[in-house]
Amino acid sequence: MIGVPHIWWLTALLALALFGDAVMSLRPPVFIQRCLDGVRLPRDWWWILVVIKLLAAAGLVAGIKYPGVAFTTNVAVIGYFVCASYAHFRARFLKQEFWLNCLGMLALSVSVLVFSYAV
Repeated sequence: MIGVPHIWWLTALLALALFGDAVMSLRPPVFIQRCLDGVRLPRDWWWILVVIKLLAAAGLVAGIKYPGVAFTTNVAVIGYFVCASYAHFRARFLKQEFWLNCLGMLALSVSVLVFSYAV
């Protein structure tokens, strides 16, 4: 069974990044609006992204203490950003928001998973 992360603060950093992203998404700044409009996500559905990111942040924090939870949540976060990347490719919206927001968070998520469980 997969235990708790060996480097707990990396998991906490990812949780903090997701929490900050969720809070910003409550009243999305222009760069987030451009990103969501660019992939043609209906505005009526934007709230679900806030819920997903808050639940992911909570799962990562809980996983610092409970074995397997952070690992599973981290894998789910990677899946989320892979799907977001696919949505960007499919919509042909490959502007700065894609490279910084989407791929940046995907790289952070993958890095946290690798370095937190590599030992």
